[in-house]
Amino acid sequence: MTLTSTRNDTLLLFVAITLGMAFGILQPDLAVRMKPLSDLFLTVIGHAVPVLMFVLVASAVAGLGRRGEGRRCAGRMLLYFQLVGVLALITGAAAALLLAPGADSPSTGAVAAAAPPVDVWAAVTSGLTQVLGHTLILPILLAALAFGLWLGLSGTVGEPWRRGLDACVDGLLAALRLLLRFAPLAAFGAMAFTFGRYGPASAWPLLKFIGTVYLACFLFVVLVMGTLARCTGFGLWRLVLYIKEELCLVAFTGASVAAVPGLVDKLERAGCDRALLRLVLSSGYTFNLAGSNIYLTCAIVFLAQLAGVSFDGAQWLSLLLVTLLTSLGSTSAAGSSFLTLAATLGALGLVPLDSLGILLGVERLMKCRSLTNVLGNSLACLVIAAWSGALDRAALREALGARRKTALADAMAGKR
Repeated sequence: MTLTSTRNDTLLLFVAITLGMAFGILQPDLAVRMKPLSDLFLTVIGHAVPVLMFVLVASAVAGLGRRGEGRRCAGRMLLYFQLVGVLALITGAAAALLLAPGADSPSTGAVAAAAPPVDVWAAVTSGLTQVLGHTLILPILLAALAFGLWLGLSGTVGEPWRRGLDACVDGLLAALRLLLRFAPLAAFGAMAFTFGRYGPASAWPLLKFIGTVYLACFLFVVLVMGTLARCTGFGLWRLVLYIKEELCLVAFTGASVAAVPGLVDKLERAGCDRALLRLVLSSGYTFNLAGSNIYLTCAIVFLAQLAGVSFDGAQWLSLLLVTLLTSLGSTSAAGSSFLTLAATLGALGLVPLDSLGILLGVERLMKCRSLTNVLGNSLACLVIAAWSGALDRAALREALGARRKTALADAMAGKR
């Protein structure tokens, strides 16, 4: 019954986007008026994100705290997220430098100008201020962490609260699944608007920028995520096939959080410990957004190339440090990456802020960003579960058909 329902939902999404694309091409003036269909869906999803993240994190931390595993899991999760985040930032900057999507723009000067000098400490401080100031997700996650720790240590006193929190998780996921029934309508509106507004092509530099971001995400998925998956004992392609319905949902609606209910169910069936899964998945939607990190550094380098600005060693260091901070302010909500980009440019002062306007036209085309985020969070759940000895290998093999184990995967499984 579940499989049949999933297939029907996926078919509806494909039909909706096909109709939306055709409508946008045939009736562009009318198609652009379909934008509120997707905007309303994304707005409702966006309002659900803080509540969902709070109850998922608090419930997960409380469950781990009762078993005395919260501190070890948090340390592993932090190390993993930071390592993957740095690699993603470097990948985005390297792709933009090598492919130079903005270098041939008519607005680029004949000789690249040096960027203004940057006070590294002032830039980092400003970046931290931007992180805390432009998003509620980070304070909410900190509050959820504190509340979950208290519940985990409260013993019998906190038992009614823990049961209530678990009931809230189940209720919210059920409500989100109900909301997702309107996803095909949102997908139709998004596709109709995109094709009606921008047509089959955009300006050449923007097309090259889109291609650069997509290529950077692809290389990161294949090289970095593929290596991590192999080290954990399965092929990344098997995971992609396993969660393909959720990836399609994200691609066609633009809402990363829409994949949460399906991912929770599937990754738990794949052998992830329930409490650890909720903690890693919900935290990853703020702290493990590899696709957003790739977009962030790639966009900064692209805008610098358009402006004819070059960076020296100290400015590259400032760029990496500040983006590490401001990327913590990104969330799965639509438009969050663009706001993070604006905050980063404001903190760095390397590129004029008014140059951001050129990217507004392609913001909705960055599907690779959300897909990389969702796939990266799914992978993180499996990797950290294996690292913590909380991954059921038999369930993983049954779910993914992963029959091979590497020596590293065996060692990770035996650490518990």
